[in-house]
Amino acid sequence: MTAAYEDQHEGHSIVLVDGVCHFCQGITKWIIKRDPEGKYHFASLQSDVAKELLEKGGLSTDSMDTFVLIEDGEYYTRSTAALKLAKGLKFPYPLLYVFIIVPKFIRNVAYNWVARNRYRWFGKDEACMLPTPEIKNRFL
Repeated sequence: MTAAYEDQHEGHSIVLVDGVCHFCQGITKWIIKRDPEGKYHFASLQSDVAKELLEKGGLSTDSMDTFVLIEDGEYYTRSTAALKLAKGLKFPYPLLYVFIIVPKFIRNVAYNWVARNRYRWFGKDEACMLPTPEIKNRFL
């Protein structure tokens, strides 16, 4: 990433999502509506930027079955990423963070089930979603 690109996203949490998944695209739009301060910025897992960030965090660049939250230099995946992200949205969504007390292996059973079936249930595109001009600056 270029220095100018990094400066534009400095101080923001980054969410990496499967860019061709309809469910993931819907979740991205849902987050944007509930994040009026623009705390969260986004990149497709299929992008070069995401690959670079995943490598930097020591995560696999081959797996598209999770989303990743990068916050304050820490990398979170699966249900932990979802709960941490909910904590940063406007009320009432931070209340969902109480589920962090459920052991991760239990939380991830549900997460993995949805991840395995999301293309079948919601479909997928051949290419990543293009952001509208109003939200383009929130995408890496």
